[in-house]
Amino acid sequence: METDGRTPLEAALGPAREAVARWVGGVERGAHVVVLCHFDADGVGAEALFGRALARLGFGRVSVVHSERGESAFKERARRRLAEMAPDALVVTDLGVHAAGVLPGVPTLYVDHHRPEGLPGGAATVVTGYPWEPIPASAWMAYDLLSPLADIADLAWIAAVGTTSDLGDRAPWPELPAIRKRFGGKAIREAVSLVNAARRAGAFDVETALRLLMHADGPSVFLDEAHPDTARLRAYRLEVQTELAQARKTAPVFASTGPFALVPLDSPCQVHPLIAQQWRGRLKGHAVIAANRGYLPGVVAFSIRTAREDLVLPDILRAVDLGEHEHDVGRGHDQASGGQLPPPLFNRLMDGLGFDARVHVPLPTQRLLPESE
Repeated sequence: METDGRTPLEAALGPAREAVARWVGGVERGAHVVVLCHFDADGVGAEALFGRALARLGFGRVSVVHSERGESAFKERARRRLAEMAPDALVVTDLGVHAAGVLPGVPTLYVDHHRPEGLPGGAATVVTGYPWEPIPASAWMAYDLLSPLADIADLAWIAAVGTTSDLGDRAPWPELPAIRKRFGGKAIREAVSLVNAARRAGAFDVETALRLLMHADGPSVFLDEAHPDTARLRAYRLEVQTELAQARKTAPVFASTGPFALVPLDSPCQVHPLIAQQWRGRLKGHAVIAANRGYLPGVVAFSIRTAREDLVLPDILRAVDLGEHEHDVGRGHDQASGGQLPPPLFNRLMDGLGFDARVHVPLPTQRLLPESE
């Protein structure tokens, strides 16, 4: 399918590039620009591209910061943290798009590929890849959007790291094969593994991975066993592999009604998305929920994955009455979603999805609730 001789991706990219160029052109070069990203490889990849490209465009005050574990960009904890940085302009990438916005009144550029939850008003420019064909990764978007504005060809490997992390070695980004050939597929795959290990480990040391992406000349640094940062990331990967091996021993519990399977976990590492993805391939007729009660204090963090295109997971999760915590679930993609809930509401969600009391998480004497502002 083509549009005026262009592919659907090319047709969508043109207006998106114009929107980003207008936003960049409207921000003074002396302004303090804060870039906020999700903490996975796609998010920090997109952030590193924005951070390094904006510096090359003459912005002298650029700060990069990632979301914290269990934090939403659209709630008060993140807003307070960002407001303390006193940004004159804000870039938010790979964290979704929400009608509430992040810092109303601050000129904000959203670059994202998840299903939008409304559009923020005020001084907001939104570039969402969700309607694009194919849907891109955020790092892929960042590279394609910034390339006409700054010479960042030497940073294409960062986009490849984020894109490969989200969409795999065969991601449908037309530039990816050439980038892999230029910079080395082995180095890019190692970068994906180590960058993700940083956020999955119990230490949640995203800063080390982000520092490498912000300063390295290429992905070969991730193959350098003598580099102190890569050595630290390798230790994190070993920790995650150990936890993952234990988690793989847990068998799923099937719902009494409905196409759902639950894998209960208790790990300080972020292994639940990996377990959900692995069981997705084995239980193709189900939506697999990997629920981890050890990742966040007093909270059940869960990921849900399905191979069934007829199951729109955000809609299914939000069909269960969770009161003010409705928006603590259902972000992400149609077939890859999740959330974070205190045990009583997680149990209510499981009831709503057709499970019985066998899967209920015990209620702690004192529990910490996720943000509900």
